[in-house]
Amino acid sequence: MADGATPVLNVRDLKTVFKTRSGSVHAVNSVSFSLNPGELLGVVGESGSGKSVTMMSLIGLIPSPPAEVSGGGIDFGGIDLLQASETELRAIRGARIGFVFQDPMTSLNPVFTVGYQIMEPLRKHMNMSKAQARVRAKELLELVGIPDAERRLSDYPHQFSGGMRQRVMIAIALACDPEVLIADEPTTALDVTIQAQILELMHELRAKLGMAVIWITHDLGVIAGIADRVLVMYGGQIVEHAPVRELFRHPRHPYTRALLKTVPSVRGERAERLEVIEGQPPILRAEPSSCSFAARCPFAFERCLAENPPRFDISPGHDAACFYDFESGAPRASVQATSVTEGVIHAG
Repeated sequence: MADGATPVLNVRDLKTVFKTRSGSVHAVNSVSFSLNPGELLGVVGESGSGKSVTMMSLIGLIPSPPAEVSGGGIDFGGIDLLQASETELRAIRGARIGFVFQDPMTSLNPVFTVGYQIMEPLRKHMNMSKAQARVRAKELLELVGIPDAERRLSDYPHQFSGGMRQRVMIAIALACDPEVLIADEPTTALDVTIQAQILELMHELRAKLGMAVIWITHDLGVIAGIADRVLVMYGGQIVEHAPVRELFRHPRHPYTRALLKTVPSVRGERAERLEVIEGQPPILRAEPSSCSFAARCPFAFERCLAENPPRFDISPGHDAACFYDFESGAPRASVQATSVTEGVIHAG
């Protein structure tokens, strides 16, 4: 990724609300981020933190009703995806933005061969003939490391192992050479050996194809080995954003620090007890008016209960939505100025 490159995707103040019989649930609250060409952006957080809903909102995969994208803008190559028609979104999904879901067994159609399912987007988006699409489908299976690709095009999803099914899903997502690939916890259901193979495959594909990737996961250990930058989400908001090494070395949000303590370490002569984050993520019936993590945070003080913290600039490329300053060990000083990018606040 070249320095100063124009982002391939720019998300501004995204909001998604679910209308339910018991009231509204504000699942995504003013989320802003960018994705640069060729980089891998990790998105981490517990279940219910808003990771998947945010990314599915980008390309219109959230069912409406009950969901409603109530605000914001998404710039993808000069197109605002929130203003795009369903016809325009269908032309972008699969062709320019690929999506890999968590469970390939429920994402792949059991009554069609994998060859048919790979060929379908090629014929739809690339206007290939059946013969051309079959040649390309074989190349894609070979690209993702499935042996005897020609024969396996005629197999059905149940004839593949879990890891091989996930490789098929990646092949489908890559079929039209997308500019962006969104992977929603694609290794969660796999054993650790197969996980490692999929992660290595993604590393190789990024180097070969030069696409940008958004990798959604609850596992910081996975992110450590593959990401360039990381977004940490909690309560439907980005609470910390940093280059991956910076995040692991100098986490500046209590939630990030707590997440890191739940990751097993191989250092030391004896195993240490893993910590847990007490409590549950909030169910937001309204837009946050205070810090969503305050009830679970050992550093919370009065201001955390009265205001929802903005994202304070920590260092170049690193910001955190927290009123507590871990560098000084005290609450932050007064706000001095507001950046025009992503609403980041520069604190004195």
